[in-house]
This record gives sequence, C-alpha cells and structure tokens, in this order.
Amino acid sequence: MADKTIRVLLVDDHQVVRRGLRTFLEIQDDIEVVGEAGDGAEGVARAEELGPDVVLMDVKMPGMDGIEALRKLRELANPAKVLIVTSFTEKRTVVPALRAGASGYVYKDVDPEALAGAIRSVHAGHVLLQQEIAGALLSDDDPAGSTGRGSTLTEREREVLGLIADGRSNREIARALVLSEKTVKTHVSNILMKLDLVDRTQAALWAVRHGLTS
Repeated sequence: MADKTIRVLLVDDHQVVRRGLRTFLEIQDDIEVVGEAGDGAEGVARAEELGPDVVLMDVKMPGMDGIEALRKLRELANPAKVLIVTSFTEKRTVVPALRAGASGYVYKDVDPEALAGAIRSVHAGHVLLQQEIAGALLSDDDPAGSTGRGSTLTEREREVLGLIADGRSNREIARALVLSEKTVKTHVSNILMKLDLVDRTQAALWAVRHGLTS
C-alpha cells in the first residue's frame, strides 16, 4: 500500500488551518502529509525538496501568493498537482489560479470527506471544477485566443476533450472510448497543441466555454 499513498504538502499562511487539514488528512489510510509551508516561496522550496504528489495551497498569502507559487511549481522537474483551498471565491481570484496551473479549486469550508475525495481526484489526473466556478469562467476571455481553433479538432479529439471537461482521467477516457491509454495521451497532446493550451485544466475550461461537456 505504501506505493499508493498520496503525498501531500500543505501551503497556507494560517497555522490553525494547516493544523486542521493535517489532523483530518492524517487519519486517511491513503494520504500522507509530508510537510507544511506558511507562504508561497516556502511552499515552492518545500515542494522541490519533498516532491509531493499533491499540494494544497491557499491563494492569498503574504509575500509570494498562491498564483505566483503555482507558476513556480510548474517549472519544477516533476510538478505536483495543485488543489487550491481558499475562502476567496471571486472570479478575479479563481481565473488566475486555474490559468496558473491549478488542477482543482475547493473552499475552506468544504466537507472533510469531500476534500479527501478532491485530493484523490486531482491525483488521479482529473480536473476539478465546481459548477459555479465553471459558470463564472464562461464569460471570460478565451485562453485559446480564438474560437476558430476548435475547427481544427477531429471528431475523436472533440470526444476526448469533452471527457476531459467531465473530469475523466486518461485511463477512464480510454475505457469509455475503447482506446489504449497511449492513444488517449496522443489525442490530449494534439488537442493542447491545436488549441495552444498548456495543460488539461485549460483544456477543460475551453471545453466548458464552447459547450463540449455532457
């Protein structure tokens, strides 16, 4: 079981919040809290040192905030999945976090079991978008720059893109479409290249914005 344990790093400037998260997560059989950090800069350093699978990170922190930390984390050799955990729900906070590379976004008052589920979900490669957040993004500027780029996608790529937006991992997409996982990875790479996107989160947002979700 040890090789299946999800290694988590907590990054939040409030010690009480970190303590509460740690207390709950440490009773999960498949989740291990490997470290903590009180700001973005320390979080990046600890992530580089510890190599966690998932980083739980606040957005608003003194010094280097969560958005800048997300950008720095993506530059690491083996970047962790990042799940934003915050009380800030405004669109101006949500959009930059997702564009900076967050795999998911939950609120600090999230049910503990739901939080554990969210960690498992992003670790499995899912994109975690709450309905109201996805809705808020629909009117935002197109990160792909032009709706017309969608016309370059094949029908199969559009199917794959829709499943990405539904939060499916490559393995789940492969099963749903009766394809090999390697073929799905190729489709995902082609989608990102054609739409000029950098990751699955941006792909999911593009799909939501252009009505490709189920």
